[in-house]
Amino acid sequence: MKNHIIKLSVFVFVIFLNACKTEKSNKKENDSSTEESFYLGQKPPGLIPEIFAPGIISINGRYEHGISFSPDLKELYFGANYEDQDPSIYFSKLEGKKWTNPKKANFTKGKKIGEMHPFVNPNGTTIHFAAHDAFTLPHHKESVKTWYVKRVGNSWSDAKQLDSPINDDFVFYSNEAKNGDIFYTNMSKRKIYYAPKINDKYPEVHEVGTEGFHGFISPSQDYLLVNARNKEDNQRKSDIYVYFKKKETGWSKAINLGSEVNSNFAETCPSITPDGKYLFFGRYNEERELSNLYWVSTEVIEKLRPKQ
Repeated sequence: MKNHIIKLSVFVFVIFLNACKTEKSNKKENDSSTEESFYLGQKPPGLIPEIFAPGIISINGRYEHGISFSPDLKELYFGANYEDQDPSIYFSKLEGKKWTNPKKANFTKGKKIGEMHPFVNPNGTTIHFAAHDAFTLPHHKESVKTWYVKRVGNSWSDAKQLDSPINDDFVFYSNEAKNGDIFYTNMSKRKIYYAPKINDKYPEVHEVGTEGFHGFISPSQDYLLVNARNKEDNQRKSDIYVYFKKKETGWSKAINLGSEVNSNFAETCPSITPDGKYLFFGRYNEERELSNLYWVSTEVIEKLRPKQ
């Protein structure tokens, strides 16, 4: 009887172990299949930039500019427009194992003609974007302001213009660090600014102290990406540079990301994915009147980081 109980116990234990292994295996397979679905199932790039999702997101004959992903990487938002059109924000979502066809977001519901430069904040609760009146108006620049929507379930709230001195000027390309500080480009002053988050508001603004446009701050604020004219090579109209935060105070000198990333065409609108793995940017080919989105491993940035 005793031996029978021992054998039964061993049998039950073996079944339990096999069940655990099966569950772990299934979970691993599910996680793996989900990871393969991220980034529209595109093959990840290495140190050489690749066009992102050609024919789906990057469409020839259209200008794509500025892309942002939700923290779980299951939603993406980007700006795009055809020539002589005002820009719109498009979005796509991962539903099951498939991404939906990109559709216009129309956050302002017609209050503004153009919407561009979407950025999903680090906790996924807010999308910052720029909105403006028609570019055909004589004072369209004054209408370009920072707006936002808040997440409501699986959708977004009505869009509102941010109540902050940020919007005292012509501004765009707002993005948020992990602590809530907003970095943006002030086109009226042609400089990059930031607004610290104070009691869930942005009551003051400060110059960052760097050159360039379309400034994108890393989540921990240890580096800042910009695009700027290459002063040493007239063939390069706009290159992407990185500033690293110094240990004491201020920023390092601007470091060009090099010929692996920058070309004789114009590189603009840099951004980093929430997982920190990839740098996205737009590349404008003036000869072919194309502006597609490219992506590359963030190792191109890390290898330039000064050794402390």
